[in-house]
Amino acid sequence: MLAKTYCESPFGIFEIEGSERGITKVKLIDLEKCPDEPIPDVLKDCVHQLTEYFNRERDHFDLKFDWDGKPDFHQAVWNELLKIPYGRTTSYSSIAELLNNPKSVRAVGQANKNNPIAIIVPCHRVIAKSGELQGYFSGLDMKRKLLELENPMSFAEQGSLF
Repeated sequence: MLAKTYCESPFGIFEIEGSERGITKVKLIDLEKCPDEPIPDVLKDCVHQLTEYFNRERDHFDLKFDWDGKPDFHQAVWNELLKIPYGRTTSYSSIAELLNNPKSVRAVGQANKNNPIAIIVPCHRVIAKSGELQGYFSGLDMKRKLLELENPMSFAEQGSLF
């Protein structure tokens, strides 16, 4: 049975689902106020680690995942995402090459798009080979803000001089 809870962040409210087997979903949802409900025991560590991440007190996650029923290729991509260091980026094509399938760049993009565990499985760290930001579950602004959170010196937006 899946448990559900919510985590408030500087970016909005995230809905978290999971069970004893692992986390199944972390998704930004459209709520103005975080529900005031007890956090199920199986999700307490996830909420705690996400809160630390948002406070810049955590640079990696130590959680189990439950990807049961998800396509093998997607799971392979997500496992590669977990290897991208905090504050760093890689490209869709680099992941395709790591999977020994350099022509699967678009499929890698689709796996990122279908990543059910936002932030913890860091699809926001994947950018175009050209260095441009591309595609993210809640827009490029969110992707830029997450990259800035992790590496403010490299990803902060430049202000205008005039």
